[in-house]
Amino acid sequence: MDHTPEPAPQHLGATPCIETHHPAVQAFARANAQGASAREKAVALYRAVRDQVRYDPYRIDLSEAGMSASTVLEQGYGWCVSKAVLLAAACRAEGIPARLGFADVRNHLSTERLRNTMKTDVFAWHGYTLLWLDGAWRKATPAFNIELCDKFGLLPLEFDGVHDSLYHPFDREGRQHMEYVNERGAFDDLPLAQIRAAFREIYPDMPAASDVTDGDFAADAAREAARS
Repeated sequence: MDHTPEPAPQHLGATPCIETHHPAVQAFARANAQGASAREKAVALYRAVRDQVRYDPYRIDLSEAGMSASTVLEQGYGWCVSKAVLLAAACRAEGIPARLGFADVRNHLSTERLRNTMKTDVFAWHGYTLLWLDGAWRKATPAFNIELCDKFGLLPLEFDGVHDSLYHPFDREGRQHMEYVNERGAFDDLPLAQIRAAFREIYPDMPAASDVTDGDFAADAAREAARS
């Protein structure tokens, strides 16, 4: 649980990436925010972002347009940060205050292609969403869609609007999965300049999204999980 002060007007506002007022974002929010209470709506939106948007870390586009909530909806895929942006935008559209949180995580389950690109098992600036529900900020992590979890042998990450939703430390077979190694804090808007600078330093071999023309992260993950 995050014990920072109560939400302010900016936690309901729009930004260039957290496009609260974009027609596509508002339509997505209306269609998926099922329930009578803010908590019920937040849980429904979490599940919609988690499962309707495919997780794909092969195509990371750090342009402002590439990181915007409407682009994630249009493409139908994203990675942890862009999916967290979409959840924040959709929740703000429904009147639920939202921020973005970031941490560095050590990912013990990846793919050969991703490891060769990143040259490390530390994923810097992993993103999640902070939602103000029932008087407290709750952490929600909508990154891995349910189909990916099934293929990769992961436990699906649930969110009930009461407890923080954070990566599981182990997978279904008891193997190490995620380890939080550094907290970067909470932000009212996407700190895109800081993320870009960190990625240039830590992942100099990461290709631009426009240079990635093929690859299926879920299929690669399933093949490697089957061999292990």
